[in-house]
Amino acid sequence: MILFPNAKVNLGLNIVSRRTDGYHNIETVFYPINITDILEVVPAAGSESTLTTYGRTIDCPVEKNLVMKALRLMQRECGAPEADIFLNKIIPDGAGLGGGSADAAFTMLAVNEIFNLGVPQERLASLAARIGADCPFFIYNRPMMATGIGDVLTTADVSLKGYRMLLVKSDEISVPTALAYSRVTPKPSDMPIAEILRRPIGEWQGLLKNDFEPSVFASFPQLAELKAALLHHGALYAAMSGSGSSVFGIFDSANMADKVALEKFGNIFDIQL
Repeated sequence: MILFPNAKVNLGLNIVSRRTDGYHNIETVFYPINITDILEVVPAAGSESTLTTYGRTIDCPVEKNLVMKALRLMQRECGAPEADIFLNKIIPDGAGLGGGSADAAFTMLAVNEIFNLGVPQERLASLAARIGADCPFFIYNRPMMATGIGDVLTTADVSLKGYRMLLVKSDEISVPTALAYSRVTPKPSDMPIAEILRRPIGEWQGLLKNDFEPSVFASFPQLAELKAALLHHGALYAAMSGSGSSVFGIFDSANMADKVALEKFGNIFDIQL
C-alpha cells in the first residue's frame, strides 16, 4: 500500500502556560499542506519487520524512527503482524512541518487498512498521541484547532482553498524545539485564534501570531528577513511554522511573489491550497 504523508503549517501558535509535567499548553490551528513524503507498507517478506529509507537523511537508529515506533505500537496494541516499510523522505525536517509525525500517523493508517485490523479513527488518534503530540492531527488530516500539548483536537472552521502558499526552508538553519520552548515566556493570548481566523486573511497579520518568532528571530535574523521579504512581495499573511525554521506566506493566486527574489533564503515550495 502506498500513501503520501503530508506536511502541516501552524496558523497562529500561542504558548499559553507551562505545565507541571514540563510540557506547555498551547493554542494553534494545524493546517494540512501538499508537501508529501512517499510511504509504502507491505506484509513482511521475512520473519521480521524492516524499514528502508530514501531521500533526505534520517539520522537515527531504525527502532527509534517514528515510523517503526508506530508499527511497534500497532503490534502491541492491535495485533498487527510484521511489515516491510519503505519511506522516501521529501518533507524537510527541523522545519516545524510535522513530517516525522505525519509518517508515523500514516504508517498506523496503512497498517490498520492492509491488515484489516478495524481500529476506529478515534482509537488510532488516541494511540498516535503516545508517539508525539501532533501525531493525532495527521490521523484526521483536516484543519484542526489544537490545545493542551497539541493533542486535544477540534475541527477548525477555516479554509484557504484557492490561495497559494510559498514556503521557504533553509538547509542551513534548524531550530531545536527544546531550545525554542526554553526562550518563550508563556502567557494567555490577547485574542483567541478562532476569532482571528473568522476575519479576512488580509486582517490576520499582526493579530495571528507565533509566540516562538521573537526569540527564534533574535537567534536567526535571516528568518525575520525572510518573513519581511514575503510580506514585501505581496503575501497577505506570513509567519514561521511551529518552532521553525520554515517560513511561509499566503498569497492571492493573482498576486504571486517573484520566487527568484526569495531563492537566497533557501528552498522554495510553491503550494496550491
